[in-house]
Amino acid sequence: MPPWIPRALGMAFLHATAAVATAKFAVFQPTDVTLVTTITLAVLVGSAALWSAIDAWVGLDEAGRTWFVAALVAGVTSGVLTVVGKAAFVDRTGVSALASALTGGAAFTALLIMVPAGLGLVVGRRLATSYGDADRDDDATEASPPTSAPVRKPSPYPREKSSPRPRNRQETEPAR
Repeated sequence: MPPWIPRALGMAFLHATAAVATAKFAVFQPTDVTLVTTITLAVLVGSAALWSAIDAWVGLDEAGRTWFVAALVAGVTSGVLTVVGKAAFVDRTGVSALASALTGGAAFTALLIMVPAGLGLVVGRRLATSYGDADRDDDATEASPPTSAPVRKPSPYPREKSSPRPRNRQETEPAR
């Protein structure tokens, strides 16, 4: 199974569940919607960033393309699931809401997955390289035999090479 399928389905289900839960909360507590929406967006952004960072950290092949395809598929799937969820649990939303869910809603969901996933991939790669460097340093110190003289690091400012004594013009030109 391609790696984008579980990511797309998981993120679509998470986004649709969050949209339906926020809409249901807005029905009963219309004045407190701002706080719930903020928390919901933070959870959605954090989940995409964390999952993609883990993918980059463990070295998933073509992680960027995987998350790009997953975001596009999750946007459309989440739109359909949101309309179905709102119809079943909130306010009997009809098929007329499907058009806006498949255009603007899908685009917003795709961006809400792509942007944090991109940041997560960058962070995950940095963690992998720094973690890999620490492992290599530990392995190098264990494998190298102890020496009596300390090893000097090369200077960041190398010495200038001394050039031969500059000659004046009379020495370099033949006499006339």
